Amino acid sequence: MGSGQGRVGLGQPWQPSHLLLLIPVALIVVITAADIATGPNIVLGPLLVVAPTLTAWFAGPWTTAGIGVLAMAGEAANGWYAGTLSSRNVMVEVIAIAVLTSLIVVLCAVRDRHARQMARVRSVAKAAQQVVMWPLPSRLGPLRLASVYLASEEEAEIGGDLYAAARTGSAARVMIGDVRGKGLPALGEAALLLGAFREAAHQHTSLPDLAAALERSMTRYLPDLEPEDEVGERFVTALLVEIADAEPLVRMTSCGHPAPLLLGPDNTVTVPRLHPAPPLGVGVPDPDNHAVDVLPFGPGDTLLLYTDGVIEARDHNGVFYPLAERAAQWTDHPPEALLHSIERDLLAHTGGRFGDDVALLAIHRAPIPHPGNHLQHVQRGHAGVSGQ
Repeated sequence: MGSGQGRVGLGQPWQPSHLLLLIPVALIVVITAADIATGPNIVLGPLLVVAPTLTAWFAGPWTTAGIGVLAMAGEAANGWYAGTLSSRNVMVEVIAIAVLTSLIVVLCAVRDRHARQMARVRSVAKAAQQVVMWPLPSRLGPLRLASVYLASEEEAEIGGDLYAAARTGSAARVMIGDVRGKGLPALGEAALLLGAFREAAHQHTSLPDLAAALERSMTRYLPDLEPEDEVGERFVTALLVEIADAEPLVRMTSCGHPAPLLLGPDNTVTVPRLHPAPPLGVGVPDPDNHAVDVLPFGPGDTLLLYTDGVIEARDHNGVFYPLAERAAQWTDHPPEALLHSIERDLLAHTGGRFGDDVALLAIHRAPIPHPGNHLQHVQRGHAGVSGQ
């Protein structure tokens, strides 16, 4: 059902066309005329309540009330024509239409109020998303980036999944993470880790040092954000990625986060074998606890990072979403088109219902325009990588 001020859909108001009002008005005219034509043996007047009921689907309480008044007028006109306007039957029918119209108007007003509240919540959530998780740049040096975020809670625009990117000298550093929990309650931990990454990414020369710095920040401040019934049970998985401009490689340090997919220009999907450390918030802030996994990442390659909400998404039969299998269809797509295809396919797989927040991040190394560049000669089959 819509609202009188407009239906709220995707956070935007929808103004109904005045032409739609012709439908309930026409119904009133047709039902009244038919009631008069059929005579006293067939009573059609009670059907007039259909007009305000239909109006409430696309209009607000005031318009619905107006159509209800017209419906009562139609019943009164029928009684006047038949000479029974003051009869008990006609009076009861007019009162019944008035009572039902009043109930419809009340429900319409309640619905519109709820719609306005939802619009405000979405507006606040969108503002929080822009403040907490800054939009990623479309380019970082030779890299092209694209991202998708789907919150599991309908009223939220952001939740427990997160990503960020930073340009550090002649390299790019990217982080994707997943807070234990989902929706708005996990926003505090997400904001904490994002703030720590934006500062620490420029201060530490290696990924293990960066991971240890993030661990220190989470250990120091996470207890302040934990609910009393979950003390010591909150943590964040994270994947740290470093891509230098001049090297056909990608370096990664995993803190309990799923390994990304490497999509090659030759329609291959490669799954790296990582050596993950414990999630942030439960480990020890020591660089020696974090391994660095290195794999080839040459021109035309795309690195697809994701949170476990993607691979744990189920269809109505309980089947998990086969990300690697589906992504193999679109390895030649640019980042934006790749994520658009995956998002559309994921929504179709789940019917639009997610049990957890979903985040996807695609990083594509643009081909080098200069022939003979050594980046063009990257060989796959690097140790520590397994095909799928």
